[in-house]
Amino acid sequence: MAVIDINADLAEGFGIWTLGDDAALLDVITSANVACGFHGGDPLIMRRVCAGAVERGVTIGAQVSYRDLAGFGRREMDVAAPELTAEVLYQLAALDGIARTEGGRVAYVKPHGALYNRVARDPVQARAVADAVRAYDPALPLLTLPGSAMYEAAEGLTVVAECFADRAYTPEGRLVSRREPGAVVHDRQAVVERAVRMAVDGTVVAVDGSEIVLNARSICVHGDTPGAVDLAQAVRAAVTEAGVRTEAFA
Repeated sequence: MAVIDINADLAEGFGIWTLGDDAALLDVITSANVACGFHGGDPLIMRRVCAGAVERGVTIGAQVSYRDLAGFGRREMDVAAPELTAEVLYQLAALDGIARTEGGRVAYVKPHGALYNRVARDPVQARAVADAVRAYDPALPLLTLPGSAMYEAAEGLTVVAECFADRAYTPEGRLVSRREPGAVVHDRQAVVERAVRMAVDGTVVAVDGSEIVLNARSICVHGDTPGAVDLAQAVRAAVTEAGVRTEAFA
């Protein structure tokens, strides 16, 4: 039987500003990418989400980012490698400490936004992130795109391939920039059909109509898109109906 993880980005609110329905998504997903305060999230929200994840048996991952609250971590930055390594360590240690007080722990690491896309193609930035994980806990898997520069940079670490049910792909297997029209797929049925194809066949159709082989172990459904909870529920139900078991990778 095929096995797939379903992950979503959580704890991305900050102070009185809320984003997404974390509690409802925790009832659907198998892995939670928890914001660590650099693109979203504050200590109270991080703690609340970690407690909810532990209660529901959802795996906790650290979603590390460039230090960019104002830009939600979606603005690319040129950060020196030693500084980026230290900032990833800071975020990882903070979330892991909070998770442990709630009876859990950080079980994997996933970069967010601009950092996620940058490490897919930039070996220097990818190595900086990998160095932070290696220094903190080399047993932690890194979640990234298939074919990412992270695979070579993270030598000795576990790298897990991820796909996105609600994002458009370039023919090269990269995510279409959010600045481009059609970068995010909003049609519910299209997202569900893409998710099933990703889970069963390990492929996705790019914007030019070509087929890309992904063979991903985890599917991401963004928590900040309209109707995110309904979409996540539909994706999980559809992949289960297609004979795929949903299970965390870490």
